[in-house]
Amino acid sequence: MSAPIEDYALLSDLEAAAMVGRDGAIDWLCLPRFDSPACLAALLGTEGNGFWRIAPVSGGPCTRRAYRPDTLVLDSVWQTATGAVRVTDFMPPRAGLPCLVRVIEGLSGSVTVRSELRLRFHQGRVVPWVRDVGHCTVAVAGPDAVWLGGDTPERVEGGEEATIRYFTVPAGRRVALTLVWSPSHRPGPPEPLSVPAETALKETADFWRRWSGQCRYEGPWRDAVVRSLITLKALTYAPTGGIVAAPTTSLPGTIGGERNWDDRFCWLRDSTRTLSCLLRSGYREEATAWLDWLVRAIAGDPADLQTVYGVKGQRLLPETEAPWLPGYEGSRPVRFGTSGVRSFQLDVYGEVIDTLWHSLRAGIAMPAHVWDLVEALMGFLHRHWCEPDLGLWQVRGPRKQFVHSKVMAWVAADRALRMGELLGRNGSSGEWRAMREEAHRQVCREGWDTAQGSFVQSYGSSALDASALLMPRLGFLPARDERVRGTVRAMRRLGYGGFMRRYGQGRRGASDGMPGHEGTFVSCSLWYADALAATGRPQEAREAFERVLAIRNDVGLLAEQWDPDAGRQLGNAPKAFSHVALVETAFALSPAPGGASPWRDGTAQPASRVRRQDPGGLSRGAAMVPVGG
Repeated sequence: MSAPIEDYALLSDLEAAAMVGRDGAIDWLCLPRFDSPACLAALLGTEGNGFWRIAPVSGGPCTRRAYRPDTLVLDSVWQTATGAVRVTDFMPPRAGLPCLVRVIEGLSGSVTVRSELRLRFHQGRVVPWVRDVGHCTVAVAGPDAVWLGGDTPERVEGGEEATIRYFTVPAGRRVALTLVWSPSHRPGPPEPLSVPAETALKETADFWRRWSGQCRYEGPWRDAVVRSLITLKALTYAPTGGIVAAPTTSLPGTIGGERNWDDRFCWLRDSTRTLSCLLRSGYREEATAWLDWLVRAIAGDPADLQTVYGVKGQRLLPETEAPWLPGYEGSRPVRFGTSGVRSFQLDVYGEVIDTLWHSLRAGIAMPAHVWDLVEALMGFLHRHWCEPDLGLWQVRGPRKQFVHSKVMAWVAADRALRMGELLGRNGSSGEWRAMREEAHRQVCREGWDTAQGSFVQSYGSSALDASALLMPRLGFLPARDERVRGTVRAMRRLGYGGFMRRYGQGRRGASDGMPGHEGTFVSCSLWYADALAATGRPQEAREAFERVLAIRNDVGLLAEQWDPDAGRQLGNAPKAFSHVALVETAFALSPAPGGASPWRDGTAQPASRVRRQDPGGLSRGAAMVPVGG
């Protein structure tokens, strides 16, 4: 039986990630990148699919664990009959080859600890060739080699199937093991094995504390905000700035079901909210890197714009299944890659242009050709915005006239007009202004259900969709508008166990093309808290927010979904979308400097509030208005 999803903590070196459980087992590890084939895959199968456990021989979950404050260094403590021992896990931020360090320290008495490493390359499938080289062990299969080095154990067992070491750790003794990946054609033990563990630990902790110290949020939920921001940083692929949606694949939305997706890629739908979250929190460098990744990834014909790209901007992410993996708690199929690249979604055009507008307001330097990109995107959208699509949630059913997609078409036209006004580029302003006005009229006419007093999921449907809660934040309608207030009231019907589903079944259905049900969505529950605050219900907003805070796991992480019945997390974890929404809501519910309201009706600011820039390029000047205010 797999451990609960919330039992796992995240480790990352800003290029790859590991998931470690309360029993001291690393059950998920992809090297050398987030989206590489897994070499430890017990999370989606059995121990025979690869794991690395370090724990007392008595076994069992740790007594307590926690990240060291403001870091991604994890301490797990076991209190046993013979004494107490601590295992400290971390991945040094990448300076060369990826490595994972585990330090075992005796706290009291004397404890015998067992380290068992079972490597299985190619998504938990291939048993490697294992041999000893000096004081190290190396496992090789195809292009991959994983080296294990460290202090000399008292006893060694295993062979081709596993590498097992035993250490007796009295109080005050420290033992360290380091795992390093390298290309199999490189000879000899890799350099990271020669770095003292204590040096690597200090440098890693110092790195994270310096980074966390930049956080500008000073509200009542600072610890939760900092942990969410650390998680977003940990999900960032440092060489390119791309941010993966999660470090895992195929953790199910329904236990035993087939709503199992690979989230180790970068979704454009996350772009504006991620950038705004980073900028508001003080992380301009990360926001700029994310923007640079975005502009590079989407380069090309606007008709070929994808909803999702790889961490390097790759377009080909073929979706395959792994029948040799039984899946998390029997949830099949296990998928690698994503067919989402073929999903036609109009909302991503609005997301991209809104991201560019936010960046311009914040004074982030952008190359002059970005305006050409805006014109190209708008040219395509102007011709196609009236067509049906697959919507924000990438349904695997028929295309529809999704309301959120039309709202984002309005956003695209609105932000493009504002950028053009700011930059003195008004060549297409007449067409864009007409499109903006028609999109607004159409949504208010076709997307409104008078009987429910609410906006709905798609034209002609009565099904509700939580994405309608974003209308005031996007500036489509002010929060004081009675249609917004009615929509927020109607959304209670999406509530379950104090949380929000993505969408519901209306009189004429709301099929997403998949069998079965799913849990409530963390991000939607946080959007609801935002909307409550915006419509003058602060106490209810705070209660909704604190319900979400209460379902974080013991180290502050959130998956994509929550099952109120079973009281457990569902879906891939930790989920960037959930943590971005947490940070946004914390800002929305916290008093703004000077007593100003943290909520405004929309995000776009009048051009008169922004310093006019050189029309010949976007790299000079600076916006006067901070993103998200």
